[in-house]
Amino acid sequence: MPIEAAQASYAGFEIAVILPCYNEEAAIAEVVAGFRKVLPQAKVYVYDNNSKDRTSERAAAAGAIVRSETLQGKGNVVRRMFADVDADIYLMCDGDITYDAASAPALIAKLVDDNLDMVVGCRIDTQQEAYRAGHRFGNALFTGAVASLFGNRFTDILSGYRVFSRRYVKSFPALSNGFEIETELTVHALQLRMPIGELDTPYGARLEGSTSKLSTYRDGFKILMMITKLFKNERPLFFFSIIFALLSLTALGLSVPLLVTYFQTGLVPRLPTAVLAASIMLLAFLSLTSGLVLDTVTHGRRELKRLAYLTIPSVGAQLGKRN
Repeated sequence: MPIEAAQASYAGFEIAVILPCYNEEAAIAEVVAGFRKVLPQAKVYVYDNNSKDRTSERAAAAGAIVRSETLQGKGNVVRRMFADVDADIYLMCDGDITYDAASAPALIAKLVDDNLDMVVGCRIDTQQEAYRAGHRFGNALFTGAVASLFGNRFTDILSGYRVFSRRYVKSFPALSNGFEIETELTVHALQLRMPIGELDTPYGARLEGSTSKLSTYRDGFKILMMITKLFKNERPLFFFSIIFALLSLTALGLSVPLLVTYFQTGLVPRLPTAVLAASIMLLAFLSLTSGLVLDTVTHGRRELKRLAYLTIPSVGAQLGKRN
């Protein structure tokens, strides 16, 4: 889409570019300048997360509104940004220049034209060193896991390049602390069945002097734990039914030899095994009961989240009032 046509579609909207940053002095000035060039009407916010370098100074010199968040971790920064910044449309991006600022007008135009609540910039790497093999595999693994558990509507759940409507931002609870925030953002939209979209965007390498803050194994484990936690919280009946099935099969496996012996001899010679099997089966039904109760609670909580989400006008409704 030509940039002039894209700009016309969201003219009149208040746009905020929000950039979480930690030790990005090598790239942040160029990132800010890039967004100020393609989105001249937007306010660019840089949230410094305890940087040890000159990230704040360089961001301010480039024309950004600089604020700080002392709680370490990207999730903490996103929670603060969503709470503090007031706008109609939010564009979130990392401050490491790996994402393409020139794609911003097309992302925002898609949000407005299709009346969506979130548009994800799917990363198309333009340089071999941009996307490490471990990260590529992990992204595919986690995207597949989320698709299986919550719905197959995304192809890049870990992208940090996203555009949100106001009603998405102000209804998002933001419970994550670190890089697992992208997973939480994705599942929130899937569980509330929000209108969402994707758009391919170029993904490049970092500048010399800029290093990735993402640890392949440590943060990968945290993301996996977040997916498991969200699975338990958002689909408790399914989660605890799996535990029920595993415990039931274990109990049955232990009890079958005992039953064979009992029918042959009328005796139960291995009483401790019988007690263990009975105890495991009780735990299995306790797990199933927990799933049934929590499923009712989750359903009510999801209804409240949906009602809170609906209290805020959509982008389409705001556009209609402007016209």
